[in-house]
Amino acid sequence: MEQGNASSTDPTPGPSAREDAVTQARRARSRVLECEDELRAWVRLSQTWEEQALAIDGSADRLPLRAVCVGVKDLIDVAGMPTRAGSSITSADPVGQDAACVARLRELGAVILGKTVTTEFGYFSPGPTRNPQALEHTPGGSSSGSAAAVGAGTVPLALGTQTAGSLTRPASYCGTAGMVLAHGSTDLRGITGLSESLDSLGLLTPSVAALRRVLRAFGGLPEQEPAPVAHALIWDGACLEQIEPPMAALIRELPDLLQRAGCRTAPLDWDDHVQTLAEDHSVVMAFEAHRTRQQELELHGSSLSPQLRELLERGRGIPSDAAGAALARRDRSREELAHHLGGDSVVVGPAAPGPAPAGLEATGSPALSRPWQLLGLPVVVVPGARTVAGLPLGAQLIGLPGQEEQLLELGEMLEPLLRALDPLPDSPAPVRKEMTC
Repeated sequence: MEQGNASSTDPTPGPSAREDAVTQARRARSRVLECEDELRAWVRLSQTWEEQALAIDGSADRLPLRAVCVGVKDLIDVAGMPTRAGSSITSADPVGQDAACVARLRELGAVILGKTVTTEFGYFSPGPTRNPQALEHTPGGSSSGSAAAVGAGTVPLALGTQTAGSLTRPASYCGTAGMVLAHGSTDLRGITGLSESLDSLGLLTPSVAALRRVLRAFGGLPEQEPAPVAHALIWDGACLEQIEPPMAALIRELPDLLQRAGCRTAPLDWDDHVQTLAEDHSVVMAFEAHRTRQQELELHGSSLSPQLRELLERGRGIPSDAAGAALARRDRSREELAHHLGGDSVVVGPAAPGPAPAGLEATGSPALSRPWQLLGLPVVVVPGARTVAGLPLGAQLIGLPGQEEQLLELGEMLEPLLRALDPLPDSPAPVRKEMTC
């Protein structure tokens, strides 16, 4: 399914901005219901959508996200709705207070349309969600419902989270723009976490331009042009994962595309650090996940998915000094990368090893996000490239905290160049079942 036009899918002023919030929310909700039998992206829809929209229509305040309908990953609290975290062992009782990020979106005029599917506690056990671009292919995880909802054009904005590759991979697979906010830059109160050193908030929108507008509103960033990115270091990801032919072809196109966007390019010569960071990420994630979810393992171990239970049991066996050593290496690598990049360079590479794999039994590999997530860096996923069969491919732009505007500026320039590329060859060619809604 191709994404809709900007007026129906971008959280930006346009023809729909002249409509009242109730009309816009009703249309979005109808679109969700129309597609849900095929998409299966939503856990539940809000019963207060009309009340929210009426309050917005009655407000004279300047609301930057007036009537923008939002899907919220079901790890994130929404007042009056349960947070089940993709698990059968969590409470079905509604929570009493919004997560800080949800409260912020309401302040900006957004309508919280409902909760989207997540994997169990943000780990590997897949939910029922299907990829809107190819229904028999995974949407990725753990922000599967949020990415699928945006990729299908049912909502223009969704919240996700990332601990390993939980947002970058679904964005790439479902053909959306995405941003992982720098670790520690956002209030995570009200979010069910897995690893305190790794958990980050993320945003999903149809385009990088929309992502930039949302982030400016969400974070109160000044609307001013950043210093341009002068130098892009291209990372092919091959030291961590076998890169599939379509993604390898895209990586080969990147030097020319980035030069057309005004950047000098060179390969990233940092594989030894990248490999160590990926290994250390797995150690930290398992160690902290066990510490965070120890009670669930002890009380409900037999009810947990095999994937989550294995992670927690592995974490139980990791000594605290091993996790501490991994975090110390992370700190040294972060300092070296800051020196390496300076203020005008970023890393550009694949957001996933290839297009979304066929099948719904797994969510794909997060390997290409692990090093950057351990470092706590902001990441922007740029959509636009596609295979011959129509499967999306995303590039990730990685920078230092404080370079968010530069990443978004470069992403806005790169996205139309990716969209203009000829389709990249599939190997093997998948059978693509499209949505009918």
